[in-house]
Amino acid sequence: MVHIIGHRGGRNLWIENSIEGFREVAKLPVEGVEFDVHLTRDGEMLVIHDPTLDRTTECSGPVAFLAAGENLEVRLKGDAGATIPTLDDVLDIFAGTALELHVELKADHEGKPYPGLEARAAALLDEKGMSDRSILTSFHTEVLAEIRRAAPHIRTLSSFDAKSADRHGLVEGLERMLELSDVIAIEKGVLAPHWERITELVPLDRLGVWVPNDEADISYWLGKPLRQLTTDRPDLAVALRGA
Repeated sequence: MVHIIGHRGGRNLWIENSIEGFREVAKLPVEGVEFDVHLTRDGEMLVIHDPTLDRTTECSGPVAFLAAGENLEVRLKGDAGATIPTLDDVLDIFAGTALELHVELKADHEGKPYPGLEARAAALLDEKGMSDRSILTSFHTEVLAEIRRAAPHIRTLSSFDAKSADRHGLVEGLERMLELSDVIAIEKGVLAPHWERITELVPLDRLGVWVPNDEADISYWLGKPLRQLTTDRPDLAVALRGA
């Protein structure tokens, strides 16, 4: 069975990376949830996708520049009461579930990985007793290598897209990611045209696709022998899998 992972808490259904979205996706019969983590100047781990506040909040500027507690003053667009959650907040929502947690460690507004984020995230997962059902994910080989060093007991996932293929080469990049990762999640626009070549390299039980969102697309990928499908419409994916 292909595992269904709610991308950014199901961002086509609820405000992405929001407390509401995470609470709602936790009610669905999915196998996992994906969300993104940035590090602030005071060492707070915040769950937000972009390195800046501009697209998803009513404020602007780099996430990294926020002081401790300042996230509570930053309103998410589309919900008058919602603010940026901390990683601690999000983990608490899933404490009573069996969902697999896909925790993406992001880079800052200059494209640089946050020093020490790997160890900080791993320590919190350990503290919460959630390490065994968590996967730390990244696009960056140096981040994945640091996760292996700092938290070898936590699984890793490589996110791979067209930029990754351009930067590392398709075959060379995937070979490197296989060394660093338990799972490789490939953007559908790369996976579809290179399916045969990729599946020669990557075992199917370590392969995922992101991010199909409409009925035809989700149905197509559910028909493939993949480990996982990461989607902004986890509700639709559940319905289609059930059918």
